[in-house]
Amino acid sequence: KEYGLLNAKPLKLPMDSHLKLTHDKGDILPDPSPYQRLVGKLIYLTITRPDISFTIQLLSQFMHQPTTVHMQAGKRLLRYLCGSPHQGILLASSSAAELTAFCDSDWAGCPITRKSTTGYCVFFGSSPISWKSKKQSVTARSSAEAEYRAMALTTCEVTWLAALLKDLGVKKLPPTILNCDNQAALAIAANPVLHEKTKHIEIDCHYVRDKIKDGTITTAHVPSKDQVADILTKILPVQQHQQILSKLGATLCSRSSV
Repeated sequence: KEYGLLNAKPLKLPMDSHLKLTHDKGDILPDPSPYQRLVGKLIYLTITRPDISFTIQLLSQFMHQPTTVHMQAGKRLLRYLCGSPHQGILLASSSAAELTAFCDSDWAGCPITRKSTTGYCVFFGSSPISWKSKKQSVTARSSAEAEYRAMALTTCEVTWLAALLKDLGVKKLPPTILNCDNQAALAIAANPVLHEKTKHIEIDCHYVRDKIKDGTITTAHVPSKDQVADILTKILPVQQHQQILSKLGATLCSRSSV
């Protein structure tokens, strides 16, 4: 209502898949506060809407000097939300007491810095309880390196969640299955020998292997079509976007139950 889009035509994707946001596209807004307020509000919405997490982390990178193109992208996201204002996460009333994680990365996806984007989602039983879309802090020199850094970040989250669940009384968790669709990254995790090409990610290698060794996690390969973390690293085709949403447990609630 604030941005005049209450009755706008809904869109099926949160962002144009061909749009690459940069600092020099469009004219600088004379007053950045409307854009900042919009993104600030949408950040809170990612708590229940993992499907917009990737778009929000992109829009958040231009808070200091947004342009007309950035504002247009933000309003497009509102049009996507118009199509599913009552969508939320369905938490299962009963499921197995185990953690399952999915991690992915979009190698060199940032057109400005060529840094990769990490995406992960962690399930407790069949319920998603943690997800994140985040640009990596360093530039990866290969897709395997980008994927392995995503594995390391996800392992940190799994370790923290396991400790939290232990404090809450869930003490006998089985090893968390960490699903990754990159065979090279899985091979690095399985190989106890550090080669020359992995020395620059040696700390991540040691950390992930230590967690495999102590039984905190176990790695598994997942086909790319079943990689639910894909939605946190890039804009997907409409059909794949909807399929992953259903696997994430996203559902439309009736007005009476909201």
